[in-house]
Amino acid sequence: MLFSSLEFIFLFLPVSFVVYFWLNRRRFVLAGKAWLVVSSLFFYAWWNPVYLPLILVSMLFNFVLGNEIGRRRVRQSKGIAARPGAGALLALGVTANLGALAYFKYANFLVDNINVAAGAALVLPEIVLPLAISFFTFQQIAYLVDCHREGALEYDLLSYVLFVTFFPQLIAGPIVHHREVMPQFVAAGNLVKRYRNISLGLFLFTIGLFKKVVVADTFATWANAGFDGDAMLNFFEAWVTSLSYMFQLYFDFSGYTDMALGAALLFNITLPANFDSPYKATDIRDFWRRWHMTLSRFLRDYLYVPLGGSRNGPYRTYASLFATFVLGGLWH
Repeated sequence: MLFSSLEFIFLFLPVSFVVYFWLNRRRFVLAGKAWLVVSSLFFYAWWNPVYLPLILVSMLFNFVLGNEIGRRRVRQSKGIAARPGAGALLALGVTANLGALAYFKYANFLVDNINVAAGAALVLPEIVLPLAISFFTFQQIAYLVDCHREGALEYDLLSYVLFVTFFPQLIAGPIVHHREVMPQFVAAGNLVKRYRNISLGLFLFTIGLFKKVVVADTFATWANAGFDGDAMLNFFEAWVTSLSYMFQLYFDFSGYTDMALGAALLFNITLPANFDSPYKATDIRDFWRRWHMTLSRFLRDYLYVPLGGSRNGPYRTYASLFATFVLGGLWH
């Protein structure tokens, strides 16, 4: 279900909004949270219900593992031995998450290349990439790392599932941190309708919808005409095609980000900024600070800096950068 679809705009979003605040007004707060979870899972399953068990198993695995990592981390800090330690469990969790991501993204690619290079005839059933697997994988890896850094995080399973599946950010981000959003779901002031947030949310969503449907999709028409056509493009047609594709990507992601932030704000949830006019960047470093900001933040805080960053000489810096870009490539 796309944010720009009629089903989302006129059915899913208003029904989710009305029922959620009706339950909260009747003081059924737990039911309201459960309603958001069910709505988000329905939103995810709308594309292909076959992969609904995947995200459910992933969340259960990471929640249980995160709690165990946190408990063992606390025990270790008190000098109480625990085997395997929290670090070993963290390594297991990160490996399992990245392994699943690599399988769904690259198994077919790897088999095809082995067949070409070695003249083999390996056959692998065609794997359809599950929706949003990169987003909920990285988000949960960050949760596991925080459990290791901070000890046990006091979240119940329902709150954790809502943190992962909240539909405005589930499909294409932003990648949210548990400290950013989970307290917002339990804040008393967020359980009632706030008309300022509703007006701002609708404004943001409408702006994003315009960027996506009117601007990005128009550029997509021109880009597709150039790239998919059989005729040789002349100089001006080639430039129009290339620039159209560039602006299609720009306004598509910018529009989606606005719609995600606007939809979340209807529920009094403020998501982190994820797009800040990257074509205004003054250099490549500034560009990556502005484009998909939460992904860049994740790679910096959970990979580049822990690997040493730029603090331990040029060789360590290059190794950290290499590992960061490899993981960024795995993401994309």
